[in-house]
Amino acid sequence: MSIKTNALIYFLAFCSGFCIMGIELLGGRILAPFFGSSVHIWGSIITVFMLSLSFGYLLGGKLSTKNASLTKYGLIFLVASIMVVPIALFSQPIMEFIFTHIEDSRYGSLLASTALFFIPTVILGMISPYSVRLLVTDSHKSGQVAGILYFVSTLGSALGTIITSFYFVLAFDVNTIISAFALTLGLLGVLAITVNSLAGNKELAHA
Repeated sequence: MSIKTNALIYFLAFCSGFCIMGIELLGGRILAPFFGSSVHIWGSIITVFMLSLSFGYLLGGKLSTKNASLTKYGLIFLVASIMVVPIALFSQPIMEFIFTHIEDSRYGSLLASTALFFIPTVILGMISPYSVRLLVTDSHKSGQVAGILYFVSTLGSALGTIITSFYFVLAFDVNTIISAFALTLGLLGVLAITVNSLAGNKELAHA
């Protein structure tokens, strides 16, 4: 792949890290009105995110072995975008249902976190291993590429955490921020697919 395409992949990985941690941080705000904000609430949220990311890494790694392409990469972002939308649309009724049926806030918060965040975070977790597969063209440099990719992605996560907590939550309500993350992921997916399509057209023109 070209240098520009590699830069795009790094940029998309950065943005995905930003969105993942932004959404995780907002999870506490979503659950707090029903289950509080004690340590076991955050324990539930972190557990669900780490577990779902681990499944995402497995699925993304497996998917990347089957004719990996920038178009499929973009589709992961589009699917993630669609899966994030229900968090904004249905979090309130889901929280109310679980809250009224499970008395123990520990298990209620764990179930609520799973219901809201498990599937979208699994999809988002697929992005990192798929990114590595697209970037690695020389097996001798695979470790270096993976290191840079995870540096970029984790940097995005750090910025997503601090910007969401310091600025976004003060200026916007939670559902607006979640919707913005979903829209961003969708636009990134369209960008990846468009770039791949344009690159394919150029190759055909030069053939």
